[in-house]
Amino acid sequence: MAENKVKNQATNRASNNHVENVSRRSFLKSLGLGSGALVLAVNFPQVSGLPKAFAAPAATKFEPSVYVHINADDTVGIIVHRSEMGQGIRTSIPMVVADELEADWQKIEVIQGLGDKKYGSQNTDGSRSIRNFYQPLREAGATARTMLEQAAANQWQVPVAECYAKANKIVHKPTGKTASFGSLVAVAATLPVPDPISLKLKSKAEFNFIGKSDIPLVDGYDIATGNTTYGYDVQLPDMEYVVIARPPVLASKLVKFDASKAKKVPGVIDVIALENLEEPPLFKPLGGVAVVAKNTWAAMQGREALVIEWENSEHANYESEAYKKALAASCDAPSAILRKAGDVEAALASADKVFAADYYVPELIHVPMEPPAATAHYHEGVFDIWACTQTPQSAQGTVAQLLNVPPEKVNINVTLLGGGFGRKSKPDFIVEAAMMSKLRGKPVKVCWTREDEIQNGYYHAVSYQKLKAGVDANHQVTAWQHNVALPTISSTFAKGADVIAFEADLGLIDMPYDIANVQCGAGKATAHTRIGWLRSVTNINQAFAVCSFADELAHEAQKDPKDYLLSLLGDDRHIDLAAQNAEYGNYGSDIKQYPIDTARYKNVVNRVAKMAHWDKPRKPGKALGIAVHRSFATYVACVAEVSEQNGKIKVDNMWFSVDCGTAVNPERIRSQMEGAAVFGISLAFYGELTAKDGVIKQTNFHDYPVARMADTPVTEIDIVENDAPPGGVGEPGVPPVAPAIANAIFALTGKRHRELPLAKQGIV
Repeated sequence: MAENKVKNQATNRASNNHVENVSRRSFLKSLGLGSGALVLAVNFPQVSGLPKAFAAPAATKFEPSVYVHINADDTVGIIVHRSEMGQGIRTSIPMVVADELEADWQKIEVIQGLGDKKYGSQNTDGSRSIRNFYQPLREAGATARTMLEQAAANQWQVPVAECYAKANKIVHKPTGKTASFGSLVAVAATLPVPDPISLKLKSKAEFNFIGKSDIPLVDGYDIATGNTTYGYDVQLPDMEYVVIARPPVLASKLVKFDASKAKKVPGVIDVIALENLEEPPLFKPLGGVAVVAKNTWAAMQGREALVIEWENSEHANYESEAYKKALAASCDAPSAILRKAGDVEAALASADKVFAADYYVPELIHVPMEPPAATAHYHEGVFDIWACTQTPQSAQGTVAQLLNVPPEKVNINVTLLGGGFGRKSKPDFIVEAAMMSKLRGKPVKVCWTREDEIQNGYYHAVSYQKLKAGVDANHQVTAWQHNVALPTISSTFAKGADVIAFEADLGLIDMPYDIANVQCGAGKATAHTRIGWLRSVTNINQAFAVCSFADELAHEAQKDPKDYLLSLLGDDRHIDLAAQNAEYGNYGSDIKQYPIDTARYKNVVNRVAKMAHWDKPRKPGKALGIAVHRSFATYVACVAEVSEQNGKIKVDNMWFSVDCGTAVNPERIRSQMEGAAVFGISLAFYGELTAKDGVIKQTNFHDYPVARMADTPVTEIDIVENDAPPGGVGEPGVPPVAPAIANAIFALTGKRHRELPLAKQGIV
């Protein structure tokens, strides 16, 4: 299949060609390594119109929806309104639209959309790109197809029922006469948009692309050969480079600084004091001292030469060990009961046995391979911005608000992202670039280093959890109590917020076991850093606790962990959390359309156990662990096989069974699960930030390591085929990884690890 081109729906203002001149292609040319197609920063007219709006009649282009337009030359432009950060969305969205349109894949041009509210939400997080837009994208393609069929029927003076689309053409069934899409553009553009209710969507058997595993990434070749543009690659003529010395303790004030040595560094142009941060941090710059230079190296060296005095904020008291103890105490006095069924206290009091366990997951950071970077050019009252952002609309709105310009004066061009994991949903770095460009009156690129990101990023909350279960004489669980304490993401948006909100929906109150008496609560926790969402969010720590505790109960009962897990899940049913006094968000999806279905839980458990040959004895020195978790409306069961040598644990094999409803792009689902395995192992083995005197102690990969090739297991993926609405894919693979590993370690060694990372226990 030929390679498709990806274009950027870039603004015509400023300097699209500038980006092109210094792209990776240029870099490769300079090395004599050759080049391929340039993907981004190509001049392209901005698409106009509202969703479902009917474009003005035109002889050369036909825009039946905001996502698709068809050109007279027969090419089909499909706008990808989400950000590409390795999940393959630039391929999956065109697959859906092209399928309903009956487009020829060779004729597809993929266009990266600007930040614009006409696309609906562009916030590429929450595993929502396909889950939320599958139906609108199908309707967009079907709308275009229907109108082209009508255009052909009008042109041929035949009933439209005799016309159908096939491979970029409309065919008249009785005569075999055909007309290309491009030849029908002028007529189609004069037709009314059909009512969505009248659209006839394809059946599953008619799909050409949806559900197929042989669709290559449209930009895979360019990514592999370096012919793409990431946030760090963007350059403009006469551009200046900025790195910033930010306060080491959140919200500390700049007292004074000495820039004399910094200004002597060759290439340093200026040193500028920035406005102090006033909490809540939101997406605002953190303040500090900016070094402006002719290149990144000079800017970094200039920063090193600064002498700065800070006035520390109240957060200077943040110290990890003391904070951990405070969280544990807070679990004992929950300030909010978030789910309540039956009478837990009475059930615990009358139980034959009561088991209790504490779990702890430390503070974590995203560490995408590409740290945040943004380039801004402020000119004539307009901001043109290029950034590796997951959220162009949020970037647009935040820049507009903080720099007092109308949103329509802020153009956000989305580059490729060298990883995101939720970090690049926070546009603070983009605001910094816009602010500096306005100050300097020139194009400016703000560069975050790895150290900046680890020491001043948005963090995944440290979490302490206490679980207690009452068991009767038949080993049946009669009571389940789960209390958590962690700083809430809400604290980033409201100073003083100290109890979790939507985080409770992510693996706490939606615990699926069939237990009569259940109570889930949350204690208070004051935030001392910027708390944000990381891939899978609090599903990570809550799945670690819930899935580990279930395994502990199985071993206490001397039952097979897989069989015991199935018995805990109980009869096939849809769980009604509202009946248990729980307000559940269900990841923003309709609970009727996306119920919590224990049959789907059990199905993936059985399938993954079969894949891993769960019931067969393992070789000496090896053992299996199992975990299952539902998140973002997708069910994932995972089995990990571990081995021990000289006291060190290695994950040899990992199996996943995934039920994400309709599987739009199976190859991307597999790659997301494979990535989740590596991401999950990174967190389970190594992930830990610690603070002393309010300062994060880690700085780079040497003291915040991630999984490497040697840590990577052989991974097999099973995708459940069904017709349920699509669930999320990017995040649901992560949560069961750590508990599956911890459960396998217990099966092998008899040692239960309730605290991450495992490296801290000396076993990896």
